[in-house]
Amino acid sequence: MSDRWLYAWGAGYAAVGAASLLLPLYAVSLGAGAAVVGAMAATAAFAGVPGALLWGRLAARTGRRRPFVLVALGALAGVLALVPFASTPLGLLVGNAAMWFVVSAAAPVLNLIVVEGRQVAEWDARIARLNAVQGYGWVAGLVLGTVWTATVPRALGAVAAQELLCFLLAVVATGALAAAARWYPEPATTSAARFRRVFARLDRDGWGAGRYIRSVPYGPTRLYWVLTGYLGRARRARRRPDREGGAADATAGDPERSARDRFSGPLTAYLAAATLFSVGFAVFWGPMPAYLAEAGYATGVVFGLFLAANVGSAVCYTPVGRLAARRGPAVVQNVALAGRAALFPAVAALGTVLPAVSLPATAALGGLFLAIGVTWAMIAVTATGLVTRLANEALRGDALGAYSALAGVGTGLGSALGGLLAGVAGYAVAFWAAGGVVLVALAVLLRAERSASETAPTA
Repeated sequence: MSDRWLYAWGAGYAAVGAASLLLPLYAVSLGAGAAVVGAMAATAAFAGVPGALLWGRLAARTGRRRPFVLVALGALAGVLALVPFASTPLGLLVGNAAMWFVVSAAAPVLNLIVVEGRQVAEWDARIARLNAVQGYGWVAGLVLGTVWTATVPRALGAVAAQELLCFLLAVVATGALAAAARWYPEPATTSAARFRRVFARLDRDGWGAGRYIRSVPYGPTRLYWVLTGYLGRARRARRRPDREGGAADATAGDPERSARDRFSGPLTAYLAAATLFSVGFAVFWGPMPAYLAEAGYATGVVFGLFLAANVGSAVCYTPVGRLAARRGPAVVQNVALAGRAALFPAVAALGTVLPAVSLPATAALGGLFLAIGVTWAMIAVTATGLVTRLANEALRGDALGAYSALAGVGTGLGSALGGLLAGVAGYAVAFWAAGGVVLVALAVLLRAERSASETAPTA
């Protein structure tokens, strides 16, 4: 079975990567403020979930894959082709939600396709390959957007260049559709039920360039997977009899066992802190495209700044893993959160210290974005390990699902909150508030760590 269709999907994801930033910037060109841009980020985080749930169920019931992939690419091309005709920011918000709906809806189908006809031992590598193709496609899209918006507006003007780039991305998606239609693999040989059973047991650490997707401020794909996995495990736990053939709820008649199986105090505190710092991150990133555009930065510079943040994350994952092994994940994450609590307000302070759009201001802002990307690598690498350590073995999967689901929901809520706060009180207040929320989350973590260290000898 040929893997050439993966490259077709990677080309489609390049269009998504460029459009993820282009659409908010185009909305700003049409008069959108921070509230609308924040709402676009929030809908991007939420819109993909129902689509993925629906398509995943339909793919499982029908046993078909090809129509879902082709419809996703075709709908992506159609949305991007229609975006330039939107006359209001509200129309762009709807278009942005539609784009993420169809892209995220294809996620469960794609993961099924890459394991079809393969031995279980190959599944990790196959899924990692899919993530790598998507991640590198995303970065390629950001590079295209950076080069295009830095050069073409000089001849056509900013708005015309953005509209033309939308058409170009629609052409790219159409080409991806044609290539996928030609190269798509044979029908499925692995059932969706079997895939879900084995997928729950896979070790997802080091799955390649999926790290790029996790570093995107508002990516909904992760939220889909963790919600379906978490809910699926909960349903299986309710149906599963205990080892001695008892009732489905094995702890119903044993209060002591039920108490032991609940999330521990430190784990609950960590999940609360994770929700808080996810909200803080999104309060910062949600209105960021509008802030940069209103500050006078050219669209090409905005693309370059976001690219710097992604590159800062990408190059640091492996070194951070070694650092966490030496120093401990809690220490590394605490340092990263403290860094973000300072870096978010620093972006606001920079606008008052240096003239906007000047070369020193642009260089300093690029350095701040790079540093923020590095801190994300530190958090992404250590968070899963911390949840795993805090949860007992019986609840480890549920704890990981709860962490990622809460982080995804926090991202959606924070994006909307950041846009509203920036629109009402100004961007500086939003960025300071983002740093403050992260600082509160860090305080919750430090208190939980102190409590855990005090109770550890008697546990």
